[in-house]
Amino acid sequence: MEIWQRCLIDVTEKCRKAVEVVDATAARIALVVEDGCLVGVVTDFDIRKALLCGIPLEQPVREMMNCHPTVMQEESTESDILQTMKRENRKQIPIVDAKGRVKDLRLFKDMIAESGPRFSLPVLLMAGGLGMRLRPLTDNCPKPLLKVGEKPILEIILENFIEVGAREFYISVNYKAEMIRDYFGNGRNYGVSITYIEETTRLGTAGALGLLPKTIDSPILVMNGDLLTKVDFHQLASFHRIQGADATMCVRESCYQIPYGVVKSKDFIMEDIQEKPMRMDFVNAGIYVLSPEVVKHVKENEHLDMTDLFLQLLKEKKRALVFPIREYWLDVGRMEDFNRAKEEFF
Repeated sequence: MEIWQRCLIDVTEKCRKAVEVVDATAARIALVVEDGCLVGVVTDFDIRKALLCGIPLEQPVREMMNCHPTVMQEESTESDILQTMKRENRKQIPIVDAKGRVKDLRLFKDMIAESGPRFSLPVLLMAGGLGMRLRPLTDNCPKPLLKVGEKPILEIILENFIEVGAREFYISVNYKAEMIRDYFGNGRNYGVSITYIEETTRLGTAGALGLLPKTIDSPILVMNGDLLTKVDFHQLASFHRIQGADATMCVRESCYQIPYGVVKSKDFIMEDIQEKPMRMDFVNAGIYVLSPEVVKHVKENEHLDMTDLFLQLLKEKKRALVFPIREYWLDVGRMEDFNRAKEEFF
C-alpha cells in the first residue's frame, strides 16, 4: 500500500481518527475524502489549532480539517511541486486528478536532501533552580542531576535534543553549579558544544537570557531543566519560523474542578447552577522559542521572569504566539511528580 493510501480517511470519521492517522504515518497528514475526492486535510498544525479552540476529538473531522489545502495536479512537474512547497512552507502536498481524486502525496523531505541537522536552533536549558520542593533529595544534589531511571533529568533532556539534531547548548546554572559542570563538561562526550551561563544572583526564569553571547543571531529554544517531554521540537521550531513569531510559548491543558456550585445570574435573577464544574485552561509549559531581537531585549543581570517578558512583548505589540502541547509532558519539580516520572517516563 502506498503511503498516501494509508493517510486516507472518510469525511464521516471523527477528529480522533484524523489524529490517529497523523500520529501513525511518516507523512504526518490525514487526507479527508468524500466519494473518493479530497475535501480537506489534517496536519499536526490543524490538530494543535483545534486543541486551542477546544474542539473535542469526538466531533466530525470537518471541525478540524483544513478545507482549502494546497494541492497540485498529477501532471505537475517535480520542479513545480518543489517550488510550491518552498514558497508556501509546505511539508506535504497531495496530488489529485482532474476530478479531485487523490493520486499521490509528495513529501518535502523525500524531494530534497537535507543539508544538515533538521533542528539547528541553539538551546538554552535553565538548570539553576534550588529545587526546594524536592528536599531533602536536593540538599546535596541539584535537581537537574536527580536520576529518572538510570540517567539524570538533564541528561535525558540533552539527549532528546541531540536526537533531533541540536548541537549548540547553553546551560544556565547557579545552585551547585560545579556538580553540573563536572557531569556534562564542555559537551565533547556527547558530540555537542555546551557553554555555561553563570547566574551569580537569582535572575528569575528569564534573566539568564541577558547573559547569553550577543553574537547569537538565530532564534533560540529555551526550556526549563526539570521537564520531561516528548514535544516535537522540529514542529515547534518550524511553527515559530513559518508564523513569523517574535516569541512562542508552549502551553498545555490544565483541567481542574471547582469545589462549589457555580451560580449563573443576570440582573440578580438566577439562571443556572452548575455543581462542581470542571474547568480547562491553557498554562505555561516552560518551553519557548525566542527571536534574537527578543533575547537582546533582556538586560545583563536584570531580574526577569518569563511571564513578565511575554507581557512586555504584548505591550510592545510584538508577535507572541502559543504552541499547544499534545505530547507527553511532565514537570518533575514536585516530589509526587518526580516519583511519577520514575514510573512512567521512558
